[in-house]
Amino acid sequence: MSANQEFVAYANRGRGIPVWINLSLGAFFIAINLYQFIYLPLHLLPRSMSWAWTLVPLAFLTNPFWSLIHETIHDLFHPNPAVNAFFGRFLSILFGAPLRILRLSHLLHHKLNRLPIEGTEFYDRANSTKARAAPRYYFQISLGLYLFELLSPFYFFLPRHWLAPIEKRCFRPDSVSGLLMQNCLDAESLREIRFDGLLTLMWIMLSLLCYGQRWAVFAALLLARGFLISFFDNIFHYGTPVGNIFYAKNLRLPEPLAKLWLNFNLHGLHHVNPAISWIDLPAAFDAEAAKYQGGYFEAAWGQLRGPIAVQDLPQSAPAVRLRPF
Repeated sequence: MSANQEFVAYANRGRGIPVWINLSLGAFFIAINLYQFIYLPLHLLPRSMSWAWTLVPLAFLTNPFWSLIHETIHDLFHPNPAVNAFFGRFLSILFGAPLRILRLSHLLHHKLNRLPIEGTEFYDRANSTKARAAPRYYFQISLGLYLFELLSPFYFFLPRHWLAPIEKRCFRPDSVSGLLMQNCLDAESLREIRFDGLLTLMWIMLSLLCYGQRWAVFAALLLARGFLISFFDNIFHYGTPVGNIFYAKNLRLPEPLAKLWLNFNLHGLHHVNPAISWIDLPAAFDAEAAKYQGGYFEAAWGQLRGPIAVQDLPQSAPAVRLRPF
């Protein structure tokens, strides 16, 4: 039995899905969002604007919130598919985008990871320069990723007979956006995206109404969420070999923060086997005798070096791994 097979076999003997912890975390994040978007502007800010400072520590729960949604995307939140889907859709609406869009874009990321059409920091020196690629890159990692997720449902509100021609005219079929659109145009996907998109819009508009004349606090809340989601998204992949779809970095975090992040820092293991629940990742990391490829926050700052020519990155053939689903 190979080392990779031993690792996968061990992972499958783990504790599996921590149902009650996940349900408790789901209830916790629902409560946090209700506080931020509804209770705070209706009941606390009218008494004193100093209550707005409570949003600062809560902002640092943004990435753990995404980590829990990420578990639902991989069907690891709850073993009952209906419960998994319900919480995934509910949490995603509070997050600001339909689960169907988040799920498809994330699964495409797994499929296309480190291929030239997917890499966030890639540019082709034959067609561009670092200076020309920089504005798009810095916008993507500072706000662009979340803004795309937030605004994407509006596209699907268009009449269905418009969508296919727009998709063919505006999106290359071999691009990430083109592949995403192709997978969203069937009747079931479109119905779910429109329904969840409408609920998301209603949620955001209700919160904006609650904030009223204090709309600047609401804007700061969304901007902080957008920045934190966008800024920490690509740190596991920045500067890594081109062509190996299974490769991602495991990044060092202090244990309390790693637990808070639901062990999302062990992203390399997740890409090798996305069927491992967050609670089993540390044991799998030890069983694999895996290594860290740097620190979490150092990697985040490191990506500020900017876009990288694909010709300057190491090239790698995809490693063959046993990845049960």
